[in-house]
Amino acid sequence: MTRCGYVAVLGAPNAGKSTLVNRLVGAKVSIVTPKVQTTRTRVLGIAVKGDTQIVYVDTPGIFQPKRRLDRAMVAAAWAGAEDADVILLLVDAARGIDADTRRIVDGLKAQKRKAVLALNKVDLVRPAQLLPLADALAKEGVFDPVFMISATSGSGVEDLERHLLAAMPEGPWLFPEDQLSDMPQRLLAAEITREQVFLQLHDELPYASTVETEAWEEFKDGSAKITQTIYVQRESQKAIVLGQGGRQIKRIGERARAELERVFGRRIHLFLFVKVRENWQEDRERYEALGLEFE
Repeated sequence: MTRCGYVAVLGAPNAGKSTLVNRLVGAKVSIVTPKVQTTRTRVLGIAVKGDTQIVYVDTPGIFQPKRRLDRAMVAAAWAGAEDADVILLLVDAARGIDADTRRIVDGLKAQKRKAVLALNKVDLVRPAQLLPLADALAKEGVFDPVFMISATSGSGVEDLERHLLAAMPEGPWLFPEDQLSDMPQRLLAAEITREQVFLQLHDELPYASTVETEAWEEFKDGSAKITQTIYVQRESQKAIVLGQGGRQIKRIGERARAELERVFGRRIHLFLFVKVRENWQEDRERYEALGLEFE
């Protein structure tokens, strides 16, 4: 007898969803930065434990959308939860019930959906703060049970995982045993470079940028040549990405290449270009590349 099911991981921006999914899968399937709204589309992370396969749906953070891209990201998050066998709401214990978390709780109530609750980052909060928060959320009538975890350190994650494994329905596995994600290599490679754009440029640029893999060439020695374009909205932003004497893009490229080699387990030749596309956030093709609904 085998079990298989979907667990949709919802939460406010920067609640730690991607960190948790990567830990549960045991490999990097989602990029992680300290910036909110890092994850832009839903990502499947696939884990096998014993006779059970769990497909974790890492979703964009749910927040009050202001732009088309925001609306597409929030729609992708709720879509990821529609057919899930289990919804897991991750709440940043240090932030508590903020406006974004309240929006998710109200959305679950409106859909009459139950969810598993995980209070994350509990290692950053005094125990005296945790119990009132857990109690307040439990009184919403949506959550059963409640876990206290640290996705970064792994504390409490095994207990959560055991519960999720037991909750999966009987049925055949949906993916091969050795598959970790449904994300195409080209998109994962673009996401890894975008992660470095976020990490290296801090608050100067990230949300105005996106990355696409334009070409992928395999060589007989097992290495690969990857050509990518970083799209920005203005010439001034292009100058920021390039940096003085090209130093910034060189740093981004070096860090991205090292991470690509670690993730793919082989030598990577990475070539980065920067292009200005003023309205890329209104460009249907960019949304299709990200797997988002333009409308």
